Amino acid sequence: MYLDPLPGRPVPHSAPRPPESVWDYPRPPAVREDDRLVRVECAGQVVAETRKSVRVLETSHPPVFYIPPADVRTELLIPALSGRTWCEWKGSARYWDVVVEDDVRAGAAWSYPSPEPGFTAIKDYFAFYPSRTDRCTVAGEEVTAQEGDFYGGWITSEVLGPFKGGPGTLLW
Repeated sequence: MYLDPLPGRPVPHSAPRPPESVWDYPRPPAVREDDRLVRVECAGQVVAETRKSVRVLETSHPPVFYIPPADVRTELLIPALSGRTWCEWKGSARYWDVVVEDDVRAGAAWSYPSPEPGFTAIKDYFAFYPSRTDRCTVAGEEVTAQEGDFYGGWITSEVLGPFKGGPGTLLW
């Protein structure tokens, strides 16, 4: 079962997902559990795989999937040199490099070790930039990366835009 983000009713995970416009997502963002199989691959390795992800849904952005640390190969993550960023809703993000042997994907993942109230469901969970990994899937569907590579959204067939992030969309 999953909760349809709008209006939040239970739906079996085997049911087709209805289209979701990112312009219907709330501000501040909503946090929703998702039981579809989410998978992240990099350099021939499965870096993360779960049916216990949490999606963050924010107006104008494709969802970001956060994966529990128990379902991430954390031995493939090292703290990134790029530092931290601040989100007005979630707080201070920590970045991680994905390292598979000699293949290093700088800043390919991030987490919130001390998220702001309302976002404790993603504490220590990992999110991945689809553009910095080889393949991210949701229920077997390959994800398209959100343009601009700042927000890290995961675009699937049910997610409708236009999306913030690309050139010319900064001041929407």
